[in-house]
Amino acid sequence: MLILNRMNKTLASWILLITCNMMWSLQFTCIKLVQDQVSPYFTVWGPMIIATLMLSPFAIKDFNKSKKSIRDFLLFGHLAIFGAFPSQVLMTTGTQYSLASNASIITLSLPVFSILFAFLILKERMNISRWISIIVALLGVILISTGDIKQLRFSSNYAIGNILIFIAIIGNSYYNVGCKKISDRYTALEMVFYTYLFVVILLTPFVLYHNGDIFSKIPSFTLQTWSGLALLTFFQNFLSMILFFKALKSLEAIQVAISNYLIPLFGLPIAAFWLGEKLNFQAIGGGILILISTLLISIVDYKINNQSKELLVKQHGK
Repeated sequence: MLILNRMNKTLASWILLITCNMMWSLQFTCIKLVQDQVSPYFTVWGPMIIATLMLSPFAIKDFNKSKKSIRDFLLFGHLAIFGAFPSQVLMTTGTQYSLASNASIITLSLPVFSILFAFLILKERMNISRWISIIVALLGVILISTGDIKQLRFSSNYAIGNILIFIAIIGNSYYNVGCKKISDRYTALEMVFYTYLFVVILLTPFVLYHNGDIFSKIPSFTLQTWSGLALLTFFQNFLSMILFFKALKSLEAIQVAISNYLIPLFGLPIAAFWLGEKLNFQAIGGGILILISTLLISIVDYKINNQSKELLVKQHGK
């Protein structure tokens, strides 16, 4: 019964994680929808501050119930400064100075750095199934991204942007693993709310300095812009993060990292449907490989870990 409950919990966590990656893949299409009227800084800040306000009643209620003090949440300032804030701001700024194709290729290093931080901070280990899974996923992503790779440019004109994107990926990886380390002490809602609170505080001066006139332009936003902002608010900054932190409590950071390769798998059909972008057979083949990789890490890796735990229990019993 215990094994069955553990299996059901793991399966539920994987379903949540897959759903999160599907929602995150939506962000690229949403950014395209709002880019004509909304600056990159406001694209991050606007939906995030609305999501923070939506979460605030629940966070205040949880804070009053818990025995934690304000000092207990100051560590989210650390995670925001070195993780969430650079991953948001530097990615946005770096993409402005570089090319979208450069950003998409550099972003493929996210799972690799997440695995590295999981090894250094959480002492998690790679096994054969995980190595095979990440290799299969990389092959799938390469097939999907072949067009972008052909256009990849790392000349001096784009060097600053590429470096900023690279630092943003490192910050994102550090943040994800750092949240895993404290996930047993905080609820999913608390982790989302306090991270957003610090990021909004840090990001507000940038918005006011670079885009102070954006507020006067809000009445002229089109239905397309409002649709994109609404989707970013609810799916990208609210629901997906709640589900992500719930899944993070039950899965290892390495498993979560490899699942990020699902983002291009879902992003392609979404862009094809919404933006009219073409979907070729090569991309479909890459998506199938990524799906195989996800099944491998979720099913085979679970069985290997479960067998290892049972063996340790038996040895301990002896």
